[in-house]
Amino acid sequence: MGRFGKKQKRGFTLIEVLLYMAVSSVIIFTLASVLYILTPAQAKNRTVIEVEEQGLFVTQEIIKRIREAEGVTAPSAGVSAATLTLDTASTSTDPVVFTLSSGVLQLEEAGGGAVSLTNDRVTVSGLSFSNLSKADTPGVVSFEFTLTHINPELRNEFDYEQIFRGSASLRENN
Repeated sequence: MGRFGKKQKRGFTLIEVLLYMAVSSVIIFTLASVLYILTPAQAKNRTVIEVEEQGLFVTQEIIKRIREAEGVTAPSAGVSAATLTLDTASTSTDPVVFTLSSGVLQLEEAGGGAVSLTNDRVTVSGLSFSNLSKADTPGVVSFEFTLTHINPELRNEFDYEQIFRGSASLRENN
């Protein structure tokens, strides 16, 4: 029994309900705002990672193939070109050819079918191989290419490109 002999009802007053709704609304609005800000940042991070991973993979593959080669067929010494042709000791891989086709970097071995080294989320441009070989040396090849994330919707968070450069020497004892 209550103070004056009546039973007190348990529940919320209108003020308590309104206060609860106001606090809940502020919390929900704050969380939504944070998510709205973080979502494009996460997309941008994924875009940068995609380009960097693809570029690193391609760079490592080119360096590996140059180091395994016995010689450079094209471009000739002192010349730059968009295609690299390497001689290898193995008939199952000779020659190794790197080419650019419709924005995709491709690798071809022993005249077989070309294999794409990049995926469909990036495009390659500005591919250049320079044969820096000198007489009586095993040979040196430098290369450069630009990877651009494909952005058909022209959204800022998917807009990213990076230039990759590298060089490698052929091994003397093949």
